[in-house]
Amino acid sequence: MNVLEAVDLQKIYRNRQKTVAAVQEVSLTLAAKEVLAFLGPNGAGKTTTIKMIAGLILPDRGSVRIAGRDPHREPKALRSLGAVLEGNRNVYWRLTPEENLEYFGVLRGLTRQVARQRAQVLLERFDLMDKRQSQVQKLSRGMQQKLAIAVSLIHDPQLLLLDEPTLGLDVEATASVKQLVREIAAEGRAILLTTHQLDIAEELSDRVAIINQGKIVIEEPTSELIRQFSGTAYRIELEQELDADRAYKIGALGAVIEGNRVAVHEVSLLYPILEILKPLPLVRLEKDRANLTEIFLKLVGKNAI
Repeated sequence: MNVLEAVDLQKIYRNRQKTVAAVQEVSLTLAAKEVLAFLGPNGAGKTTTIKMIAGLILPDRGSVRIAGRDPHREPKALRSLGAVLEGNRNVYWRLTPEENLEYFGVLRGLTRQVARQRAQVLLERFDLMDKRQSQVQKLSRGMQQKLAIAVSLIHDPQLLLLDEPTLGLDVEATASVKQLVREIAAEGRAILLTTHQLDIAEELSDRVAIINQGKIVIEEPTSELIRQFSGTAYRIELEQELDADRAYKIGALGAVIEGNRVAVHEVSLLYPILEILKPLPLVRLEKDRANLTEIFLKLVGKNAI
């Protein structure tokens, strides 16, 4: 059974002047241990879709199931959901990490004793034990974000919504949060990730769904999506520029030479060219590979990020 099943979601907003179809027939599924990057430009329908999944907005049409339950009809479905929203709306700044975890644990149906026990486990795991009695507003941005993720896990949800989890973090904090996301997914949770940091999405996701103007324009496994948009050329970089003899032979095969770089546009020519280059030292040999940013811009336009 999928942890998340959203089927043909639709939401239309109307006023006296116009009708706006914010979301049109959007379907998403998520299995345990899977990370889905849900991407789109501002105003594409991401937030409306997420609010329908989280039970905050009633869809005009379609259905949502979280661990088999409808969050719009069965409030218990929300016990299977955790969320970390963009910005600083996830924890109380004047409370300590320990107090936040216990408070949100009780709020989400745990007994005070269980909430306290789970809080200690999460504080230890997220390396926050030394700061457990400090006010959240005095913690670093990275520590605040780790606490927000810990709070989202206090009731042991099966589905986690992560909205811009690494935004504004330094390199060390970003690496820490990315590792936590991998671990959380590996434990059996499904993660719906939204971010404008497309390199993060590419690194963490198993699948990508891109929404634009309220509709899903593509949904594919991340590796397959990148393969589809990648070229077949190879690029060779040498430590020095080619001598005239090698340059002539390689040029005669149809490769393009620019200084100490050789672009090979037919894979059948790669090994003959490498043979000509022997024994010159190579700096790099790589295949032309698209990245998620390039793919995103091709699909939704250059003004999308």
